Amino acid sequence: MFTWLNQLNDFSFNVLLLVAVIIIKILIARIVVSEPLAFFAWYCQKLADKVNKKENNISQQKISGTIATLITLVPMVIILWLFADFITVTWLWQSLLLYFALGDFQLNRKVKDIVQALNTKQNHLAKQQLKPLVLREVESLSTMGLAKTTIEMQLLRYLQSYFIIASYFLVFGSLSAFFVRLVLIMHYSWNVKQLEFQYFGRFTALIFTLIQWLPIRVFSLLMLISSLGSQFISLVKLYKQHCFKLNNDIVIALLAKMLAVKLAGVAIYNQQKVRRTSFNNSAPQPNIDDIIRANKIIHQLFYFSLALTILVTILTLLIH
Repeated sequence: MFTWLNQLNDFSFNVLLLVAVIIIKILIARIVVSEPLAFFAWYCQKLADKVNKKENNISQQKISGTIATLITLVPMVIILWLFADFITVTWLWQSLLLYFALGDFQLNRKVKDIVQALNTKQNHLAKQQLKPLVLREVESLSTMGLAKTTIEMQLLRYLQSYFIIASYFLVFGSLSAFFVRLVLIMHYSWNVKQLEFQYFGRFTALIFTLIQWLPIRVFSLLMLISSLGSQFISLVKLYKQHCFKLNNDIVIALLAKMLAVKLAGVAIYNQQKVRRTSFNNSAPQPNIDDIIRANKIIHQLFYFSLALTILVTILTLLIH
């Protein structure tokens, strides 16, 4: 029944599976909240409790974090790689791995809930809804601060939970996408911005920084293409300025320019102010409406990237 799938090339096959899994996850997200890898986050926390000792010196904490990362990821990847040889329905196995790898597609609903709370002056409720989605402290944030944090959160969450994972799946397959998801969860669990993980999480942070570098630059190019017009030259200058940095400043800078608002800047972690680079300083601070505008831009880029991928696939099939 599914023998026609074998006639597709690897990229076309992956595009078909990606679209199908995205549709399934979106439909499921409308019915129930699903976190299939929640157990892995729990495991990461318990592992850190065992091996990340405060009394250890900096070198020992770094070594412990490196070993904890390797003994977790390497055996899992090898087992899944070997297990794939015993699977006769290849497309089903790859779809299952991709399903677990992609985010839960609840982000849009969560952002709308935050916007609704802010519009009804329920800042305390908005903070409760935002807190599980960010690492920074939100208790002292004003409406403007909540708007700025929500904009940055949804951009980075979209990239990390959907775009980067989908990119690796299309190029390298389902096992690589699943690997990226595991690294992302470890990065969230052992984030170096938390005092107890500032050394223990260094190795995981480095791996994820390298993983996300190229996909974020590709996404930034899509932002440029979608913004052809009066701002294009200034956006190109921003792209050149931040392109070769190892962080994700480039997408925040571009979004700040597209929204004509100021983003990033000071944030509070562990009750301490951290002075980060701010972008588009001459622009006003964001407001609630800017959250909606940012959400719209991000979704437009999502559909644009998906449509572009499908178009490339169709052209490839026609050529061959």
